Amino acid sequence: MGTRWRLAVAVGAAAVALIGLTESAGAAPTWAPAASAAVHPGVQTFTNGAQCTANFVFVAGADVFIGQAAHCSGTGAATSTNGCTSGSLPEGTAVTVTGAGRPGTMVYNSWLRMQAVHETDAETCAYNDLALIRLDPADVAKVNPSIPSFGGPRGVGTAAATQKTYSYGNSELRGGVTVLSPKTGAVVERTPGGWSYTVYTVTPGIPGDSGSAFLNANGQALGVLSTVAIAPLAGSNGVGDIGKEIAYAQAHGFAGLQLADGTEAFHPTV
Repeated sequence: MGTRWRLAVAVGAAAVALIGLTESAGAAPTWAPAASAAVHPGVQTFTNGAQCTANFVFVAGADVFIGQAAHCSGTGAATSTNGCTSGSLPEGTAVTVTGAGRPGTMVYNSWLRMQAVHETDAETCAYNDLALIRLDPADVAKVNPSIPSFGGPRGVGTAAATQKTYSYGNSELRGGVTVLSPKTGAVVERTPGGWSYTVYTVTPGIPGDSGSAFLNANGQALGVLSTVAIAPLAGSNGVGDIGKEIAYAQAHGFAGLQLADGTEAFHPTV
């Protein structure tokens, strides 16, 4: 599998605990206009000092979530990428979401859920890398699920080798300069079990881009930036399949979880 590195700095003490979610029925959210929404895919998130990029917006009942990589709350080294053995801050941890007035709460972490059920599938352990941050109800009116620069997503999809991808990373290492945030790329390969894509982009992800959303050539949600490879394909991005990650969450406490479509049409240009 080669050497892979997480793209977020993990700090803090390890702790493992699970919290539940009580799904409640409610009307679908009314999204803020994309041009003025303060909370959207691509905003920065901060978990005990570790900065990542939010990927997609999700809903379950009356709750609205923004996604980040599970490893953004990791407590191990940057090379600790196996979610079945790596430490994490507990569910219930507060997460600062840029644009939100109040901290969100990490209510689902795929690493912790896999550890709770003693997951043994090697691909699932290696690539299932999704956390859900429940937004405070007071911040829901500030949210739009559209991807900056590209629009979409329109549902969930997959991709084959050579097909184009589109992503938006927002590392604080860029110092607020976002000209390199929109990225186009292409799929090199998909793992045999379908859990991850190797993707080359014009510039690879850097620390802080971790967790950012990837779209396929049709504007569908493809995956979540999880790692950057040192070998054998240096500088390639490891992108976890979001369809499989959602399905795992649905099977482990979040049966009603759905990805929210963007309000803006997909336009694959930078």
